[in-house]
Amino acid sequence: MTSRKPRGLRPDEEELWEKIRKSAIPLHPQKRQALTVAIEKVAKKPERTEIHRFRVGQSVLSKPQPAYNSTSLPDHIVGGPLLMDHKSFGRMKKGKLSPEARIDLHGMTVAQAHPVLIGFILDAHSKGLRLVLVITGKGRASRDNGPIPTQMGILKHQVPHWLSVAPIKSVVLQVSEAHLKHGGSGAYYVYLRRHR
Repeated sequence: MTSRKPRGLRPDEEELWEKIRKSAIPLHPQKRQALTVAIEKVAKKPERTEIHRFRVGQSVLSKPQPAYNSTSLPDHIVGGPLLMDHKSFGRMKKGKLSPEARIDLHGMTVAQAHPVLIGFILDAHSKGLRLVLVITGKGRASRDNGPIPTQMGILKHQVPHWLSVAPIKSVVLQVSEAHLKHGGSGAYYVYLRRHR
């Protein structure tokens, strides 16, 4: 079920409403002001935005914005809680902890990379490894002329999601962008839980 926008009042409805409002005795006088403001908002007509004419062959006035923000990390990585030791996290972010294993997903499709990543993470956890490096690459900048926008660096955006869902969510403790010497924004540190 979709919600519809209020259509506003027609002039004859506004006139009728004013007559009723003036003759009514409010039960709660303090709420009268809020009701009047709400009615005025409904009665106002939305401002029209002007659309500039466009002729075939005319140059575009401004550069179109990309459909996806390809530079920002997913919110659950940047704003997520710190689950690992604060001191170890600081050392990891500064590149002072060396990854015990790494996987390079460059050149793989989403369909190829997903099962490979799952196998790599589960295997690393079963071996008792704590810090691994997942290299995704930054993505290739390409001209997007199609009707459906394509995301730059699809693996860079998909990998954090894959690490936060089953079957590998239970073994991943922390995910962070790698230090520059380990690939920077084209790679992720994945800190694994202790093997039990």
